[in-house]
Amino acid sequence: MRFLVAVASLVSCVSGIGVNWGTQCTHLLSPTTVVRMLKDNGIQKVKLFGDDPNILDAIKKSGIQVMVGIPNDMLYTLANSVQAAEKWVSKNVSAHVSSGGVDIRYVAVGNEPFLSTYNGTFEATTLPALQNIQAALTKAGLSTRVKLTVPLNADVYISSTLAVAFKSCWKPSFTFNISATRDRADDY
Repeated sequence: MRFLVAVASLVSCVSGIGVNWGTQCTHLLSPTTVVRMLKDNGIQKVKLFGDDPNILDAIKKSGIQVMVGIPNDMLYTLANSVQAAEKWVSKNVSAHVSSGGVDIRYVAVGNEPFLSTYNGTFEATTLPALQNIQAALTKAGLSTRVKLTVPLNADVYISSTLAVAFKSCWKPSFTFNISATRDRADDY
């Protein structure tokens, strides 16, 4: 029961409900249909796992806030080339923000790149990719409008991967913990 009260309290503090929109499935709905479903259900924020222009076109002027994801397999290229980062930002952010009102608020640099099952594969490329994308956003005049984030899986709390990757340059400004206890079976 305490857990439900804590969750209810958190929900009352949020400014919107968001969903992840992936495209790895066998029966894709049209982007227009998905946007209509999102709006009909009061979804105000969406994270895209990729940069499908058809999805971004469907979201135009919908009022839905967007996080565009950079796949892990692009991190090496983006980490090693400012020009590649500038091209990615131009194609996947600038073109959609300026040409039709896609409300892109965030770019997700990688998809949980510090996940323990990756065995450190993306440790050396995530931060440099983030820095190059930030430079590209700044050059495009979007750095105050579009923010960067690195999606993390909960396993970072039990591994040293995050600490190693961001050892000297990343200092979290806050930590938010939710704990649940179950005193009695009838509380649920």
